[in-house]
Amino acid sequence: MSEYCIEFRSVGKQLGGNWIFRDLKLLLPNQQITAMVGESGSGKTTLLQLVNGIHTADEGEVRVRGEPIPDQNIESFRRRIGYAVQGARLFPHMSIRKNVTILARMEGWTEPQINERVNDLFELLGLELDLLDRYPYELSGGQQHRIGLCRALMLRPDLLLLDEPFSAIDPMTRHEIHEELLTLQKRMHFSALLVTHDLREAQKLGDYLVVMAQGGISQQGTIDEVINSPANDYVRNMVEAHL
Repeated sequence: MSEYCIEFRSVGKQLGGNWIFRDLKLLLPNQQITAMVGESGSGKTTLLQLVNGIHTADEGEVRVRGEPIPDQNIESFRRRIGYAVQGARLFPHMSIRKNVTILARMEGWTEPQINERVNDLFELLGLELDLLDRYPYELSGGQQHRIGLCRALMLRPDLLLLDEPFSAIDPMTRHEIHEELLTLQKRMHFSALLVTHDLREAQKLGDYLVVMAQGGISQQGTIDEVINSPANDYVRNMVEAHL
């Protein structure tokens, strides 16, 4: 296995005829949470979508778990990656049970396997099993976000992509879910890439930090390295404004 969970090798990506970034080089460590911060339009979500095969690189190569993203069987590849986004985005017409277990059923898991995994995840995230027969509109925002994490982690992925999943919930619930995510990561040892606008959130959750600016990466390193030794004015101003 590669020592890196994700590798961007001289990657370039265009959208709408404009280059979002070019010659981007980035190596993200295994079994750690990498936080990615930066202003809107800097390319954070585009990087996430390159990892998940939603977009393909126009230049260079993206590798996940040491292997290039496949041209075929992309759905099977994606199922090995957990994905959670802002607002949870649960299927409103499905029960919570169906929302959480849909991918496991597509993968052919047995009912005992499904039930065991659901029970474990609900226990870890402090959710009551009677929620399984409800629908998303019957849950609080915090419960919906926890269900979104359950769905992302259902297939025991070794890589979790998080696109600002906690930005729309109240500070108390956000703090609780942060703690639960850290507990989950320590127990399951997955790698994670978290996109966030919140440097405090990045500092709390991340082991490694990537600061994006228009056209590429301003700085990368451990949380302490970036915060204590900003590489340029952009990073320094961000740190001073948010911490």
